[in-house]
Amino acid sequence: MANIMGLNLQVPLSQIKGIPPRFLKRLEKLKILTIEDILWHFPSRYEDFSEILPISQLEPGQQTTVQGVVRDVKLKRSFRRRFVIVEARIADNSGEIKAVWFNQPYLLNTLRPGRMANFSGKVSLGEKEIYLSHPAYELIDRRLTQMGTQMDADVGADETQINADVNAYDTQNADENQRESAYKSALISETRHTARLVPIYPETRGLTSRGIRFLIQPILKNIGELPEWLPEEILKKVGLPEINQALNDIHFPESEEAALSAKRRFAFEDIFLLQIFNMRQKLKLAKEKAPVIETNLTELKKITEALPFKLTLSQKKSLWEIVQDIGKPAPMNRLLQGDVGSGKTVVAAVAALLAANNGFQSAFMAPTEILARQHFQTLKKLFPDFNEKIALITSSESKIFYGDSLESAVKKADLVKKVESGEIKIIFGTHSLIQKNIKFASLALVVIDEQHRFGVKQRAELLKNHSRVIPHLLSMSATPIPRTLMLTVFGDLDLSVINELPENRKGIVTKIVDPINRSLAYDFIRSQVKKGRQVFVICPRIEPSANNEPAANLRISEWQKLETKSVMEEYEKLSQKIFPDLRVGMLHGQIKSKEKADIMKKFQKGETDILVSTSVIEVGVDIPNASIMLIEGADRFGLAQLYQFRGRVGRGEYQSFCFLFTDSAAKTTNDRLKAIVEAKNGFELAEKDLKLRGPGEFIGQKQTGLPDVAMRGLQDFELIKSSREAAVEILGKDKNMKNHPLLAEKLTEFEKKIHLE
Repeated sequence: MANIMGLNLQVPLSQIKGIPPRFLKRLEKLKILTIEDILWHFPSRYEDFSEILPISQLEPGQQTTVQGVVRDVKLKRSFRRRFVIVEARIADNSGEIKAVWFNQPYLLNTLRPGRMANFSGKVSLGEKEIYLSHPAYELIDRRLTQMGTQMDADVGADETQINADVNAYDTQNADENQRESAYKSALISETRHTARLVPIYPETRGLTSRGIRFLIQPILKNIGELPEWLPEEILKKVGLPEINQALNDIHFPESEEAALSAKRRFAFEDIFLLQIFNMRQKLKLAKEKAPVIETNLTELKKITEALPFKLTLSQKKSLWEIVQDIGKPAPMNRLLQGDVGSGKTVVAAVAALLAANNGFQSAFMAPTEILARQHFQTLKKLFPDFNEKIALITSSESKIFYGDSLESAVKKADLVKKVESGEIKIIFGTHSLIQKNIKFASLALVVIDEQHRFGVKQRAELLKNHSRVIPHLLSMSATPIPRTLMLTVFGDLDLSVINELPENRKGIVTKIVDPINRSLAYDFIRSQVKKGRQVFVICPRIEPSANNEPAANLRISEWQKLETKSVMEEYEKLSQKIFPDLRVGMLHGQIKSKEKADIMKKFQKGETDILVSTSVIEVGVDIPNASIMLIEGADRFGLAQLYQFRGRVGRGEYQSFCFLFTDSAAKTTNDRLKAIVEAKNGFELAEKDLKLRGPGEFIGQKQTGLPDVAMRGLQDFELIKSSREAAVEILGKDKNMKNHPLLAEKLTEFEKKIHLE
């Protein structure tokens, strides 16, 4: 590979001589195009082949490295299975061992008799002897044979370094420790596939970790020294390695401690930048102007007392926090968290009523038409005497509620005009409310369901009259977010929590159902339906591996097809085999909006006994008569997700049940599902889910732009705490980054890379 000393990180790999074109095409699949891309393509794990053992000491099951000479090598063909087997005999001073590879005939030319090499892999037990199963190999640089080690001659080893190591080894005055140290230094500095902690990278077809290591090591050696952009005082305070050391240690560490320290550095830097980004966003938003929604306490008391139930203490606390925020001239940016059925919508509705009483408009946006319709119905039910108009607008319908049970369908164009004139005070819809043809006269409050992030730019999209004010934002979520994520990814949001359910709500009986007990569960469900109850059935998405297709390569439409297939198969099973005597309905993402609405109406009216749905369809319509939640393949869902599903029943006077169906007999699966059965609240589960499944369950890894190492770092509270303290310290001293130009430059790059909106 050509010398690349002095080239900057943005140089395309296609300009580096010596990289085969076939490698470039495969690297593109991993989105690796530049020197920076490949250097920041970090290992996902390491295989420890650092222990070098004599052949005579090998035992079955060991992961180790052998240094030896190839005595002979031969190729065998298996005609029955149509593959070839390469066998080599490896010898050292203590004995011999066989090494076996499948479908790698080229090894006959590489591992010729007399060649010396390292062989790293697992020691397996055959019928007559132990052998090395498919070991990694690395040929020897003969200048190191006198040290008792072997180097890979065809990777362009640094002769100066090797000679220095050999000289150090041969120094007459060197004691045994010095000789051993020089030996290890030479070995570790020149090996990449064996006799060390070997990095294992995210791969793609035709490009293995071995190939990636082949590319990275010479780039690392020749790239030159990179400038350090993290302030020196932060590196010292947190105990992090500088960038050049960290890059070397994350790819080719001399010890596990060095690898962990490097990973910690790279996790820290992204989380640190995220902390600064969020703090600056919060400061920026605080400078914007927002409508002041004044609250008369007498009026507020009148609104809450008119409700058909009493607000819980946490509802009152959350409402008061919102009331205080919307009364300020700066935009609110608040997240309202609470379990399904905890009463988030009523809190948001009261805030919308206060806005209407001040002459302002509010927009409620839900992820699906079903939920938008649900929120519209909830407000009508809670405030039947509201004397201002409220409206629902979706792709399939548009209607206005006038109060006193008066409601009528209207043409979409007419409704849009009424919104623009300010005649409609509260508007419900999906995110399609952000459209060019919908303008608001005086939008003061935006309420968003199950979308935690909604940026200033998106809020501005709701203001088509070039107003200089930005509406207040209230996000609602039934997904409890762990505190580490609240301190980082959602660090620019203020938080309100509803941590109790309404009075007289019965606890939901939750059972884990294994295959043996399925028939009993089905019998119980039939008995409940015969009593007049209804059932939700949630289906897991069919795993793409069943179609031999990597998940990352699937488009949204392909995911939807897999989900639809899952629902259709379950629907056919339940309607034809299990419950042919019951009325079974089906709901999935490829059904048209109008048909979805009709399906839900039938379920609401009790005309359907069992509704089979995908997990992505929001079946959160308030149906008090639905008392059973059956979750197929429960082990495939996150804990927080399961907790949400369970909360969709138990809203009426009847005892409700949740059945977690699983075919897995693994103890880990059973232990994880037990957490649902025993959980006191959703927040406790969210913390467990974060540890088990990672932050992608809450924020979606593809939706953040954060690299894997930073995503894993989001689980480390101490790292987050130190990054937050460092961000506060820097912004306190240098708000505009004038004294930290390299940090400012890095922050600009980071802001372009992430997409948290």
